[in-house]
Amino acid sequence: MRELLLSLEVAGACALLVLVCLVLVVVRRRRLTGRLGTFDCSVRQPGTRRWSLGVARYETDRLDWYRTFSLSPRPSRSFARGALDVTRRRDAEGHERLAVQPDALVVECRHSGEQLELAMSTDAYTGFASWLESAPPGQNVNVA
Repeated sequence: MRELLLSLEVAGACALLVLVCLVLVVVRRRRLTGRLGTFDCSVRQPGTRRWSLGVARYETDRLDWYRTFSLSPRPSRSFARGALDVTRRRDAEGHERLAVQPDALVVECRHSGEQLELAMSTDAYTGFASWLESAPPGQNVNVA
């Protein structure tokens, strides 16, 4: 009987820990998306099939990207506006349609010589392209 009670206590503690983590993830996402200049954005390294879901936020000179399922208050990736070039945009195709939000555009980019892909809605892409084009004079910005 004592072993059963101990097992139930351990299981209850684990369930409570999982619940607290889920609540923290939801609260973090709400705080991120509640700010002006945020949009849903998935990131993928070319050559891999795995998309990472997240939220991107515009800053003055960079785009910060936060992983959806993380507790970190810091961005997972930051992309400097002056080092970010859009090389191509296309509709999501094949298995990508299941991994990104519905009707997403896949934006192929180069950041400091590194290839990457961003998936976002067409409305988000309009804002993204405007943000890139509004860079201060002297920054080399390329939007496809």
